[in-house]
Amino acid sequence: MQSLWLKLTTPDQLPLLLAFAVLAGFLAGLSVAQGRDRHGKSRPKPSRAIKIVPKPRTPATDQLAAVMNAEFHAKRLMSREEARIFYALERGLAKHALGWRVMAQVSLGEVLGSSDTGAFQAVNSKRVDMLIIAKDGLPIAAVEYQGSGHYQGTAAARDAVKREALRRAGIEFLEIRSGHAPAELTFEIDRLVRRRTPADEPA
Repeated sequence: MQSLWLKLTTPDQLPLLLAFAVLAGFLAGLSVAQGRDRHGKSRPKPSRAIKIVPKPRTPATDQLAAVMNAEFHAKRLMSREEARIFYALERGLAKHALGWRVMAQVSLGEVLGSSDTGAFQAVNSKRVDMLIIAKDGLPIAAVEYQGSGHYQGTAAARDAVKREALRRAGIEFLEIRSGHAPAELTFEIDRLVRRRTPADEPA
């Protein structure tokens, strides 16, 4: 086989073919050497690492995590005395058949609006004990229960802020004091209906 190869090779091509064979052998040895470390052991081929990108945290996910790790318990929306007044107001409104309803613990930021940012922020987080609304959802009167311990600290000043904001919006402010009898509450409702119902609309 070798003699056949030599016969097919001309004398002037022989040095070039020998140089090519030497170069091929050198490259093969270099490739083997690169695949081994200095102790002669085969080097592991580098693996393509999988990059794990964590999901971005958001306020909602943080809140959910906090809620899932906490215990909760129910709290009263109204005190017993406030609940007594609430149902008395509902009974007093029901007899007039105007579709008016009573809502409890209403944020003023939900029923008042103002183009004055500072003034709105002054009432945004304040609440009224009860709010009487018309059948179309518009507020008619706020009802505040003034219990025996109500006027403590800055309570009077806070009530003054709420009363003035409501007055400017055309919403009445009713104060119900501790010890009001059901008949007195009915009387207050009757007066409110007369003030807020057109003369040609039955009360």
